[in-house]
Amino acid sequence: MTTKTIGPFLAITFGLTWGLAALLMLFYDQIVAIFGEVSPSNPLFILAVYSPAFAGVILVWRHYGLRGLGSFFRRLTLWRASSLWWLFLIVGIPAVVYTGAAIKGTIDDPFPFSPWHQALPALALALFLGPIEEFGWRGLALPLLQRKYSPFWAGLILGVIWATWHIPSFLIGGTPQSAWDIGPYFLGVVAIAVILTPLFNASRGSLLIAALYHFQMMNPLWPDAQPWDNYLFIVAAVFVVWFNRQQMFQKGTGVTEVLMPDESSVHLERGPGRTLPVR
Repeated sequence: MTTKTIGPFLAITFGLTWGLAALLMLFYDQIVAIFGEVSPSNPLFILAVYSPAFAGVILVWRHYGLRGLGSFFRRLTLWRASSLWWLFLIVGIPAVVYTGAAIKGTIDDPFPFSPWHQALPALALALFLGPIEEFGWRGLALPLLQRKYSPFWAGLILGVIWATWHIPSFLIGGTPQSAWDIGPYFLGVVAIAVILTPLFNASRGSLLIAALYHFQMMNPLWPDAQPWDNYLFIVAAVFVVWFNRQQMFQKGTGVTEVLMPDESSVHLERGPGRTLPVR
């Protein structure tokens, strides 16, 4: 697998998501009559959100076969990172969101789930919706980009792509983004992609940590902090880049392997009609 795989990855990802969005905008009444109103639980919405994961998994399978796909999924078992990164993941992210809510004046809003146990299915949906995207974004795209660019530029480029991919959600009613300002959200997505890049590299390319980070960003328990949380994540990104500047601007310091790190020196690359060992 080479950096040229980015092209097919983006074609599948954008083609599926933007294609479904176009169909929804053109035939809204007919599609809603079949699948129901647009919401995070709508099957077409879920399919559109899963497109980066579909693209990543399909391409890993195409290049490395089932054995390589198993190695790819084993990146979910990587969990080691510094205590500071775990502190940011568990405490820092909600602290940013609650600070944004305090600025907005929504920090004292009533708890959005009543009775409280209604939060459980919302948490389950959030855990298995957005974080699945990471099989594509950080599972495939970021390692390939870091083969060509330093971590900062790879994270910035991926952030712009990631934010652009979300644009249709602002044009369709019923999505969370349809009620938000696109400008701050776009910049915020770029910022959180840049922040995640050194965390991803510090964890040796952990898909687990990338998924948990994504989950924290869309945790339904957090108060409404738009757009102030985006502005604060931009500030946080500046500090993260500064503190990690030696690695962030040096090409070759980021994770570049798509498979499990200890299995990446010798793996299986599928050729036409056969499987060949690749070093």
